[in-house]
Amino acid sequence: MSERAGHSSEAPGPADFADPLTQREVKRAVVWIGIASLVVAVAFLAQPLLLIAGGLVFSAILDGGTRLLGRVLPIGRGWCLLIVTLAGFAFIAWTIYYAGSTISAQAETLGTVLRTQADKMLGWAHHMGLVAPGSDQVQEIGRQLMGSLGRLTSAVGSALGALSSMAMIVVIGIFVAMDPRLYERGVAWMLPIDHRTRFYETSMRAGFLMRRLMMGRLVGMAVEGVFTGLFAWMAGIPMAALIGIISGLMAFLPNIGAIVSGVLIVLVGFSAGFETGIWAIVIYLVVQTVDGYVIVPTVAKRSVDLAPALVLSAQLLFGALFGILGLFLADPMVAMIKVLLEKKSQIAAEGAAD
Repeated sequence: MSERAGHSSEAPGPADFADPLTQREVKRAVVWIGIASLVVAVAFLAQPLLLIAGGLVFSAILDGGTRLLGRVLPIGRGWCLLIVTLAGFAFIAWTIYYAGSTISAQAETLGTVLRTQADKMLGWAHHMGLVAPGSDQVQEIGRQLMGSLGRLTSAVGSALGALSSMAMIVVIGIFVAMDPRLYERGVAWMLPIDHRTRFYETSMRAGFLMRRLMMGRLVGMAVEGVFTGLFAWMAGIPMAALIGIISGLMAFLPNIGAIVSGVLIVLVGFSAGFETGIWAIVIYLVVQTVDGYVIVPTVAKRSVDLAPALVLSAQLLFGALFGILGLFLADPMVAMIKVLLEKKSQIAAEGAAD
């Protein structure tokens, strides 16, 4: 009897998983191990994950254009997608064919002008005692900037890597845009049945916001590129066509793109004279004001409503971690994270109400 009483009074050991304390600690350990494994996986798989994200963003652009064209033409979705895709590639081919030689010549001249203007600015800063003397400061600053833009995306560092990455993004985007519901059902199939309805709602909301966001970006790119190039040509700013194209491309990057295009047009403007430089500043302010206070609020901000400081912080973070590709995809990824957090908050509020 005494032996049985002694055995019954013993506490469960660490190998006894029936103990509630052990179960709770095991769950915590599994969660932390899972988080650590996810971080390691993201670090090793950064490049393919970014390419997949880029493909989804490109598919949102194609899907938005297909839906818009479907409202005008009474044809099937496949034909609308084909028209949108061919029109996009035809525009790119036309731009390269008719303006390629002029733009390439201007690009070489632009590099010389920017280096000359940067040397003048550094000379003035040295004269004012702001920087130490040195002949290679421009190159050093460029190396530091490029070195800070990520170390995980070396595959896009070369021309061949950039082309292959772009090709994969395009292929993924086209396949997803052909039948988005197919991939949506595939992801939902891996979830518990009682969670699938919420997943479909979240996916629908995310797709809508992504289409609106990309529409805003494309409209902003067109407005900034066309009007910047046109006004620069009217003001006599050199290399107006190239400046317009670069400004349009930089419009895809909120905040940072505006700064880069502004510095570019101002430097080139002052290279042609003081009055031309003043006109360059006026053009930049007018175009950015129209885009920031008319285009973006009308097309995208009402549906996405991303704080500028949040977007800028995300761009700096993703640019430092994942390079140029992460810089371009920071805005869409922040928008998707916002959708997921809002849906989680809504579910928590519904659970608290019940």
